[in-house]
Amino acid sequence: MTRAGIGIRTAQVQNRIIGQIHVYDGAGKGKSQAALGVVLRSIGLGINTPDQSRVLLLRFLKGPGREYEEDAAIAALQQGFPHLIDQVRTGRAEFFGPDEITRFDRMEAQRGWDVAKGAIASGLYSVVVLDELNPLLDLGLLSVDEVVRTLQHKPEHVEIIATGRNTPAALLEIADLHSEMKPQYHPLAAEQGLSGIEIYTGAGKGKSTSALGKALQAIGKGISQDQSHRVLIMQWLKGGSGYTEDAAIAALRQSYPHLVDHQRCGGDAIVWRGKQQEIDYVEAERGWEIARAAIASGLYKTIILDELNPTVDLELLPVEPIVEALLRKPRDTEIIITGRCQNIPAYFELASIHSEVYCHKHYANQGVELKRGVDF
Repeated sequence: MTRAGIGIRTAQVQNRIIGQIHVYDGAGKGKSQAALGVVLRSIGLGINTPDQSRVLLLRFLKGPGREYEEDAAIAALQQGFPHLIDQVRTGRAEFFGPDEITRFDRMEAQRGWDVAKGAIASGLYSVVVLDELNPLLDLGLLSVDEVVRTLQHKPEHVEIIATGRNTPAALLEIADLHSEMKPQYHPLAAEQGLSGIEIYTGAGKGKSTSALGKALQAIGKGISQDQSHRVLIMQWLKGGSGYTEDAAIAALRQSYPHLVDHQRCGGDAIVWRGKQQEIDYVEAERGWEIARAAIASGLYKTIILDELNPTVDLELLPVEPIVEALLRKPRDTEIIITGRCQNIPAYFELASIHSEVYCHKHYANQGVELKRGVDF
């Protein structure tokens, strides 16, 4: 029996809960991170219900013998929710091009796809992540037609997340959501050797979820190194409740209460340009004082400044103190900044990683009713 609000199940049509097909692609950073953030949110939405959300992470082209950025994040998920996460890895560790494909590569791709088909058809999983499926298809290691046909006939409640560069047009055609991560380069950061500042902006879906994937990664690194990798999630313009990240953050704090701190500021209403209220300025400054002290303290390995960009863009905070704090941050502290903005603030020049998330397709534009707490 399907229950509303269980797992990710992001949309609803005439009271039927349906799962969507997500595609995160592009040359920029944040694709696999976004997928892991969505997984965390899915778990959080179902964690206190009778029907908990079960997730399969199927990772193509990521065989043993090499470490990957998301390994630590997945370790944190598996330790926090061992009964809800299954992982399968296929492929070899080396990078290879279309002229270097071997029989082993084809066999591993088929092995992974056989697992995926069985998992999707079983209906046991509410979310199936097909990490690096897109380049696998681009290399011709699987039939695009077969993959598209399988995804088109998936059980209605199953959510599919496909990641990686070079998505075939046929897969994009059936996707309900398509976000492209485009890299933005800042020469000043490279020239001065700045590192540890990542920015995710743009109108596409996946910015805050990428940040949550980074939070998982920090916790996982701490687990592997037997160290405390504390994380602060600071959210602006989110003083109420019912936001997209609430369930994911609740899941993190439930499993790692001693490692995750969460603060939010702002009112329970949208702040419109030209209609800012005094309380908006007061709340924005309160949030920045918390963030500034956290950055300077060196106590946190990862600090997420969620929706800082629109806060600055609305002129609720000045830019100069932010630039100064980022320049003085401890070298081993990562700062993740999210949110769209019209005017580019000066601190973007300090980013060693900057992905602009473009929205090419969203199921909201197809007449699908959005769910509060998941989509807005």
